[in-house]
Amino acid sequence: MAARQSFPAVYRADARVLILGSMPGEASLAAGQYYAHPRNAFWPIMGALFDAGAELPYAERLERLTDAGVALWDVIAACVRAGSLDSAITHDSIEANDFAGLFAACPQVRHVFFNGIEAQKTFQRHVRGRIALPELTFTRLPSTSPTYASLRFEAKLDAWRAVKDALAPLMDNSLHASRAT
Repeated sequence: MAARQSFPAVYRADARVLILGSMPGEASLAAGQYYAHPRNAFWPIMGALFDAGAELPYAERLERLTDAGVALWDVIAACVRAGSLDSAITHDSIEANDFAGLFAACPQVRHVFFNGIEAQKTFQRHVRGRIALPELTFTRLPSTSPTYASLRFEAKLDAWRAVKDALAPLMDNSLHASRAT
């Protein structure tokens, strides 16, 4: 079985938070888009938080996220996996993405949010402790995957508000700065 390749990071140099998944699923790989499965709650949640919902063209959704200070990526650059489930990943095939490069390109990132436990575990196993990391806060959020159906959408959205909250002090500071000029 051939290794599957993840997507490039989506970011601007002024990103303040980073959202990490584990590895795109089959629907995402086929579409060439993050979180493309129609039942994945990621884009509906981003719509509620940043007006970056699934009704918008993909490029516009990404632009709205980056405009808000959000960077998006996956922990895994490449791996062998049958199907879409993280549990099907052959663990000794995992190649982590270049996080040293990303954090150098985005020096203002201070908060990393994991989209589910597998992203967090994979980051801890394959990244943390292997590179020098800037001072970061790490938060695991409930997975937006349709396979994680034990939480209703409203509960997931409530937990994911932490992403917008992490940006709020920065947004408040920029409002105060613009009012002072």
